[in-house]
Amino acid sequence: MFYSKNLKKFKKIKHCFFSRKGGFSSGLYKGLNCGRGSNDKKKNINKNLSFVKKKIKVTKNNLILMYQMHTNKVVEIKKDNFKKKMVCDAIITKLNGFALGVVTADCVPILLYDKRNQVIACIHAGWKGAFKGVIENTIKKIKKKNSNNKFYASIGPCIGQKNYEVDIKFFRKFLIKSRKNKKYFIKKNDSKWLFNLRNFVTDKLSKFNVKIDQINRDTFSERQNFFSYRRSTILKQRDYGRCISVISLL
Repeated sequence: MFYSKNLKKFKKIKHCFFSRKGGFSSGLYKGLNCGRGSNDKKKNINKNLSFVKKKIKVTKNNLILMYQMHTNKVVEIKKDNFKKKMVCDAIITKLNGFALGVVTADCVPILLYDKRNQVIACIHAGWKGAFKGVIENTIKKIKKKNSNNKFYASIGPCIGQKNYEVDIKFFRKFLIKSRKNKKYFIKKNDSKWLFNLRNFVTDKLSKFNVKIDQINRDTFSERQNFFSYRRSTILKQRDYGRCISVISLL
């Protein structure tokens, strides 16, 4: 389990970036697999999620997860919709006693807190969602409620640049959007680049005057700590687990 130094200072919130350690899953999913989209046994996933709920101290129905689709869609959790299926890649709430969760396996989990207005958020920021504006949309949705904000965010474990190899099509896609995006890439050879997803996401948050800290861990490299989609693909495994990151208002 990993914690943000920034977010840990606030008594009104509870948070955690859970590793894969512990839990009830086995085989490919060994540990705390919280990915409902994986092919792990449902009973094991439910046991893992119950463990998370106990740690974060919320009741059975009050851990809200998203049906993540790499979009830029943001949903606010209210008393009339928290039991519905949330097809989105960011969620926000002002409700006390609810925890918001994001599952990842190389993508960036972001936990966000607006201290001034007592709003929390979690964001699933893979390259697609970040590229499409999920981070900007989350901040704007909170600011639409009240524009006088004091934002704190923690950027969680994700794939490191040295392990994030992309092709020329990917590289050009970012350059077409802005020539400034070149700074997020290191050329490996004539056809491959290495992409810095963490810095790309961090810079997007920084534009909104957010106080940021990092859980600077590489999900690809740290096999004992994290699940990794890319690592599983390279190893030709049939599936992969997901780690969970959670924030709640007490």
